[in-house]
Amino acid sequence: MKHPLLEIPELVGLDAGSGLIRIPTEQDVPITRRVKAIIDTAEFRRLATITQLGLVNRVYPGAMHTRFEHALGVFHNALRYLWQLGRDERFCALVDSHSAEVLMVAALLHDLGHWPFCHPIEDMLLSDLPPHEDFAAEFLAEGSELATVLREVWNIDPEEVLDVLVARTDSPRLRLLRSILSGPIDIDKMDYLERDSLHVGVPYGRNFDKSRLIQSLLLNEAGDGLAISFKGKAAAELMVFARYIMFSEVYWHHTVRSATSMFARAFYDLHRDLDLKQIFRKSEADTIHLLQDKATGLPCEKLLDGIFGPQRRIYKRVAEFSLYQSPELYEQLARRPFDFLVRCTEHLAAILNEAAGLSVSATDMIIDAPPPHREVEFNIEIYFPKEDVYRPLSQVSPVVASLAKTQFDDYVKRVRLFADREVAIKLAEIPDLPEHLQTALDRSTKT
Repeated sequence: MKHPLLEIPELVGLDAGSGLIRIPTEQDVPITRRVKAIIDTAEFRRLATITQLGLVNRVYPGAMHTRFEHALGVFHNALRYLWQLGRDERFCALVDSHSAEVLMVAALLHDLGHWPFCHPIEDMLLSDLPPHEDFAAEFLAEGSELATVLREVWNIDPEEVLDVLVARTDSPRLRLLRSILSGPIDIDKMDYLERDSLHVGVPYGRNFDKSRLIQSLLLNEAGDGLAISFKGKAAAELMVFARYIMFSEVYWHHTVRSATSMFARAFYDLHRDLDLKQIFRKSEADTIHLLQDKATGLPCEKLLDGIFGPQRRIYKRVAEFSLYQSPELYEQLARRPFDFLVRCTEHLAAILNEAAGLSVSATDMIIDAPPPHREVEFNIEIYFPKEDVYRPLSQVSPVVASLAKTQFDDYVKRVRLFADREVAIKLAEIPDLPEHLQTALDRSTKT
């Protein structure tokens, strides 16, 4: 006899031949009446106006997929996870049908509060920046169309969904649900690695056995998070490597980072004169137009024109400092506040103008560095049934031990100096540029 969890209409719909939305690549997502009620709300539909990867499409033209598409993919993964875990007695003892439905809704709405170019903006850690979780809470506030749908169609209190998205209370059940949504092998990563790789046009994010990994899912030893059986070990290792390569070759590709840092610097210069709550509700296209309008006549105008204007003029990479090649400069610049990087760039411009006889402004150059937060470590348990023992994946896998700990950030995310094309040519002729940068760093630390 099936557990009641497996009788949830959307789970039954996994094998149905109708009531489906097809998303790339040949992925059939069950759409019941109540799922349709969510995705037809204005709050959810806005995700169709926001691209998943933002400025990545300035380097990889195919990266035009939206957060709407991604949300459907994450929801589909949630169903596949629940179908697998619904056969696990410990899971079913902890997660009833209502909790499973809360997870499904949270999967659909996990990016609800995101705005255009959310990640590069949040990485700046501006003091007056509202976190995107606040926007999710606002979109789910009493009286909103979405909150009404959750209460009347799903019989779910919006607060239940918010508690999964951002921890407000604690219990083994909630920790388990959150690990499915945001953890080492979560439904979000499982989708974006494959989907981003597909649209970008590279194979890296698809080179792991997704089905094998899902089939190996079970509960961890404590019963409050996900683990995998030893049969999924190779698939998990390939997922770790896929994530590493996607960061190396796509998310932190030097030209992607140049466009991202240009946008960040322009937004930094403009944000104090913007109504952030208003602009974050806009579509991506409207946000771009508003920022370009606000930048008219200002030094940052050329930054936005270089990204979004009729002629693409992305700044060139002048210098790069990694942990293993230039540890001193790297450690002084990595994970520093954005305003410190701006101050350092201003000092560097002044030093170069004086020492090298140049005439460059602070917006002719940009220092890009890894943001303060680090990526989630790939820390998951492997269950060995013959021994009835759980072991950390990093303990039994040299691949994971090397790639999935804090070194992931330190070796993939590098400090770079970008400059306008004409300025970059001049800077390339300055042999003691690192020394000038060190002087700029020293001055910035003192001020």
